[in-house]
Amino acid sequence: MTDGLSGGDLTTLLLEVFRRRAERLSPADVMRRYRSDRFVAPAPTSFTALRRAEDAFVAELSDDFEMLVLSPVLPLAAHSGVASVDPRKVIATIRGSEVAADPTNGLALEASARRSLALAADPRSSAPVRLAASQRVTRAQHFNSPGMLAHFQIFGLVTAGRDTGNRSFEYEQLAQHLRFAARALAAAGSRRTEIRLTCLEDANRPIIERIRGDLAALPGTSVIEDPDRATGRGYYTGICFKIFAGVDGQQLEVADGGFVDWSQLLTGNRKERLLISGFGIDRIAENLTSSSAHDQAPPH
Repeated sequence: MTDGLSGGDLTTLLLEVFRRRAERLSPADVMRRYRSDRFVAPAPTSFTALRRAEDAFVAELSDDFEMLVLSPVLPLAAHSGVASVDPRKVIATIRGSEVAADPTNGLALEASARRSLALAADPRSSAPVRLAASQRVTRAQHFNSPGMLAHFQIFGLVTAGRDTGNRSFEYEQLAQHLRFAARALAAAGSRRTEIRLTCLEDANRPIIERIRGDLAALPGTSVIEDPDRATGRGYYTGICFKIFAGVDGQQLEVADGGFVDWSQLLTGNRKERLLISGFGIDRIAENLTSSSAHDQAPPH
């Protein structure tokens, strides 16, 4: 089944298998599965809080980002073949696709497709592509920690472009993503935002220093280095970051991002550059937006 069948033949076979299995299931079987399957249960997050958090992020997005409505599925291996994600963490379908596990993967595909068109018209095109989306995604790994959901909302940003020398692309786009993060989190209710930058390649250290200086004046925001970060190495290149929001005297991790080589792989051009950012909207809605709305509510 792995090597001996064409993609079309395998899909036809699996469709027939699942058709027959579905015919054997009664409504009572469906109800039992609904009660026990963590992937199909509604989210515990308040819809109102979720929408309020999304609205805060959309309102702070600059006009040069285009918001997309992404498909809930991507081509098979969009996560594992491009972003080196373990395929067991992604839900594959029987039609040669997989359920979205992160909006930045879908945004990266679209941004790379647009960059490829630009490069076909002008091989030296440096026009950046800036895309954003808020998407409900599903991840298959099982978490025992409270608050870790099987499906959740992520607000994602990507900026794709070309290496223009002196690492100017890296600095300019990283500064834009981080300024947006500070504004959006403040609008969502964060009183104190901490951006932790990790330098993965020594050549990028001047960017870290410059970013720290330029963002120092942002109200309620601190930028520090996190050289001991363990996660994301091998996934990100050059520079990566985590963002924490202050709530009830604690620092809550709400975002992750950095530079990746996906656009180089997707376009076949080593001069391409791609920066991604992802924000956990459920976590922001539950811990920031709801408490902010409560603080602003008039007394009874």
